[in-house]
Amino acid sequence: MAATEPDDTLAATRSDNTSDATDSDDTLGTWSIRNIVSTMFPILIVLSMLEMGSGYVLEELERTYLENPTLLVLVPVMIGMGGNLGAILSSRLSTRLHLGLLEFDPRNEVLWTNVTAILGLAATVFSALGVAAWVVGRIIAEPMPLVDLFIISIVSGMLLSVIAIVLSLVATYISYTRGLDPDDTTIPVVTNLCDILGVIVLSGVALVVLN
Repeated sequence: MAATEPDDTLAATRSDNTSDATDSDDTLGTWSIRNIVSTMFPILIVLSMLEMGSGYVLEELERTYLENPTLLVLVPVMIGMGGNLGAILSSRLSTRLHLGLLEFDPRNEVLWTNVTAILGLAATVFSALGVAAWVVGRIIAEPMPLVDLFIISIVSGMLLSVIAIVLSLVATYISYTRGLDPDDTTIPVVTNLCDILGVIVLSGVALVVLN
C-alpha cells in the first residue's frame, strides 16, 4: 500500500497540471486576433450606427444650442466624462471578474463601494464642470445664468453617471454569461452608448431647465 501512494500522488499532480494547461489554453484562445475581431467587429458596427443618433439629436436641437452657445461647451466634456466614468467601473468589474472576486449580488458590499465611488466622483466633476462652463461662457460667448448652467450640468451628469453604472453592470454580466471576454466588450459598449445617451440626456435636461 505504501508503494502505491507516490504513484497516486503523481497521477493526481499530472491530472491537475493537465487541467491547468487546458484552462490556460482556453484563456489564451480568447486573445487570438480572430477571436478579438469576431467579437468586437459586429459590436463596433452596431455602435457606430447608433452614434449617428447623437448627431441627429444635435441637429434637431440646433436652435436651442445656438441660442445658448455656452451649452456647446458642455457637450464634448459631458459625453466624454460619462464614458470615462463608465470605463473606470467597467475596468474594475472586469478585473475582479478575471480574478474570480466579482459577485453579481445586490448585497455585495464591494460592488456598492465601487458604485458609490463613481457617483461621488461624478458629483464632484460635474459640479466643477458647470462652474467652468459658466466662466468659459463669459469669456467667449453670451453667458448663461450660473444657476441654470450648474443645474443642467449636475443633473444631466448624475443621470448619465447612473446610466453608465447600469450599462457597466449589464455589459459585464452579459459578457460573463455568454463566455465573452469583458475586456473586449464592456468598455466599447459603455463608452459609445454614453456618447449617444449623453447628448440626449444633456439636451433633455437643458430643454426642461430653460423652458
